[in-house]
Formats: sequence, structure tokens, C-alpha cells
Amino acid sequence: MTSTGFDIRRIGGRIGAEILGTDISTDLDPAIVTEINAALIEHKALFFRGQQLDDAAQLRFASLFGELTTAHPTVPSVEGQPHILPVDGDEGIRANQWHTDVTFLRTPPKASTLRSLVVPPYGGNTLIANSAAAYRDLPDPLRELADRLWAVHTNAYDYAEPKTEKAAEHRRQFVSRRYRTEHPVVRVHPESGERGLFIGGFAQSLVGLSPSESRDILRILQSYVTRPENVVRWTWAPGDLVLFDNRSTQHYAPDDYGDLPRLLHRVTVAGDVPVGVDGGLSRVVEGDEATHYTPTAA
Repeated sequence: MTSTGFDIRRIGGRIGAEILGTDISTDLDPAIVTEINAALIEHKALFFRGQQLDDAAQLRFASLFGELTTAHPTVPSVEGQPHILPVDGDEGIRANQWHTDVTFLRTPPKASTLRSLVVPPYGGNTLIANSAAAYRDLPDPLRELADRLWAVHTNAYDYAEPKTEKAAEHRRQFVSRRYRTEHPVVRVHPESGERGLFIGGFAQSLVGLSPSESRDILRILQSYVTRPENVVRWTWAPGDLVLFDNRSTQHYAPDDYGDLPRLLHRVTVAGDVPVGVDGGLSRVVEGDEATHYTPTAA
């Protein structure tokens, strides 16, 4: 597919496209930004190879898509950069579990940008899944059930199992404030109107169901998200930037690179309150509205 401002090369049949011919370190014309955002909604994850970006340029690019969040509701930012989260394998941040960023809050991010600074010579890829395609794959009875379900998302669980003291300290920071939020299991995308499964690792139970019933149903629904045909795998090179729609994807970073260093910087764009099929809005169960994290918290 060719655009007026850049070329798009699809990577997967259902998710993922590489953007060619655009230097995102420069000031982009608003029309180009509109096209990139449209491509993001269509392809869910966009990949920019070999960009010459520093922290300031990454922040500038991410801000083209909306107001920025701070780095994280509980985890410290890069020193002197309140909007940048270091994703550092040496610090124990190895979230090798499928998840959507920060869904334990009422207003999770709209989109996330990841920029590679240090990449291992093997392993350390990022997998991204299309949760809207997963919803379309559901058999009718499962889809009708999912439309009515609500899930409780929380940060107070073993998101990344600590294996070192650094990792244990990261775990303590991660749960230093406890959050629980009820989200619709099926979210209606605010820009496209597309429906998608809004679950992932932070979804720990289903409203009105027992823990064992919740686990079984969430496992079945999650299996549709992570089908190979719904997943794209990105092999990092230094200077790459990935932009993905946090409203219609999940992602996973396999811990398969041993003791090798791996460092990414993450910047996220503030999002809105998820809306279910019936028009219901997500609601806080425990914790504050995290106004210190996202400007869209109401």
C-alpha cells in the first residue's frame, strides 16, 4: 500500500506494518501524522527501522498522537525524564507475559512507543497480538458471552516473577500502590468502532464469577488472542521504534536472552476510559484515579 507521505509494507497477515520513507526525528507535517495514526488503527502495530532518535525526539514523536503520560503509575522513570520508562533487562524488567500496558488503571494509555537502545545479538524480540482479530475469531456463543463480561484488572499479582534482588525491588515498586479496575472484556475502539478483547495479564478475575471459573474463561478467551496468525514478532536492531495501539493489542517480551543486556525506552500516550458493547464505562474498584500518571484521568 502506498501513501502520499510514506510507504507501508505489511509484515503479518493480520497485524503489523513497517513504515518506510519517513524520518520521524524531523518535524512531521500534520497530514503525515494523520496518515500514520490511520495506519496505526488499521495495522495495530507500526515499525520504524533505523531511526536516529534520542529521548527528546522520541518524546516529540509520541506527543504527536496526544498528551503523554508520565513513565508509570508506580515505577520510577529515567532520571531527569519523567515521561520515559526504562525497560531494562538488567534491572529485572522482564515481563515475559502477555499484557496490555497499565490496564489496572481506569484510563490506560492510547498507544505506546518503544525505542531500542541496546539489543542482544539473539533473542529479546517483542511479540504483539491483534485482540480485535481475536474477537472476530470467537465462535458466536463465546462472542455473545464475552460481550457481557467484565474483568477486574490489577497490578497486585506476579506480573514479572523476581529472580534477582534488583527484580524483587522492581516488584516492590510495581505494587507500592495497589490498583484494581473493572473493564469490559470486549472494548469498543473509540476511533474505529471495532470490537476487541480487552484482557491480558492484568485481568485476574471476572465480575460475578469464582476464581476457578474466571481462570478457565479468561484462558479460553486469551488463547484466541495469542493464536500465531494474530501475532507479529519484531526482531530489534539499534535505533528501531515501535508504535502500537494499546486499545487493540497485547504484547509479550520473551525472556530468552540470558544475561545479555537489553534496554528499551518506553513513552506512552494518554488514553480514554474504555467503553463496553453496552456503553458501560470502566470503573475504579481500588486505588486513586492516578492523576499523577495520566492527564486524562477524570
